[in-house]
Formats: sequence, C-alpha cells, structure tokens
Amino acid sequence: MKNFKLLASVLFLSLTVFSCSDDPEPVNEEEVITTMTVTLSSATAATSVELKYVDLDGDGPNAPVITVSGDLASGTVYNGSILLENETESPAENITLEVEEEDDEHQFFYTVGSGLDATVDYENFDADGNPLGTEFSLTTGSSAGAGSLTFTLRHEPKKPNNGTLSDAGGETDISASFNLTVVE
Repeated sequence: MKNFKLLASVLFLSLTVFSCSDDPEPVNEEEVITTMTVTLSSATAATSVELKYVDLDGDGPNAPVITVSGDLASGTVYNGSILLENETESPAENITLEVEEEDDEHQFFYTVGSGLDATVDYENFDADGNPLGTEFSLTTGSSAGAGSLTFTLRHEPKKPNNGTLSDAGGETDISASFNLTVVE
C-alpha cells in the first residue's frame, strides 16, 4: 500500500510539473472552404459575370457544382473579386477575411487554359508587396474563343515566387476550374 501511495504521489507531482510548463503554440488549421464565388465586373460590359464553385460535402461522394452566369466580352477589362465561404456553418463564414488577414500565408494563382485569350493580373498584395490575389483584373483579347480559367489558393507558399504553382509550393486550400466563353 505504501508503494502505491508513493507511486501516486510521484505521478501527481510529474503531472503538476509538466502542466505548469509553457503552453504549446496553437496550430493554425487550414480553412474549411466549401464555396468560391468569383465576380467579374466591367464599366464597359453590360452585365457582371459570376463564377461559382460549391462543394458542400468536401471529399464526399457528390461532385462540386460549378456554374458560370454568362459570357465575357472580347477586348474588355474586368475587375475581379473572390469570395470564399464555409457554408457548413450557419450563417456561412466568410473565409476571405481570414485569408486576407493572413495574406503572408496565402496566394491565389490563375491558370489560363488554351483557347482562352485572356490575361490575369494581381490587384492586391501582402504587407511585403507579394501577390495575394483575392482581387485581380482579367483582360480578354480581341477575338472570340473558349477555354478554362483555374483559380488555386495556396496556403503557406514560398514568397516571393515566380508566379507558378510548381515554384510556390505550399498546400492547396481550394482549386476550381471554370469553362469560359469570350464573345465579340
């Protein structure tokens, strides 16, 4: 019985000493993103175009729902903005605010597929002047065509980088491809 009391005392003392040590640094978990809404607006185009990616079950059996509200006009500059949301919560959580707050740990990359005559330029940056990309401009070429535009958000990419996913590294938070049509 004395050995048991001694063992219990030693165990209690060990727990007390270790519990008084410094708390570990909290882990910043990746964001849960179920929805990406890209809005493209222009002073010269008649209407805005909305690109939307919704995947409420994540890695579940249901495919994401991807919609494009209309065509882009040729020879037009569009102002773009990206809204990221976690719609598993009610009301939906605006993840864009967190991404912008942690701008040094995030970057969007834009990949223009063949057949789409367009260029994309960053319009917002982190505190060190490196691209963030929740705001951008998209300029369509002078001819009609169709192709894909992919938006990829990387968490903890190398900054600065050469603007490619392969150079940036990091983990992909979300990636969505949209089939776009440019009309004259």
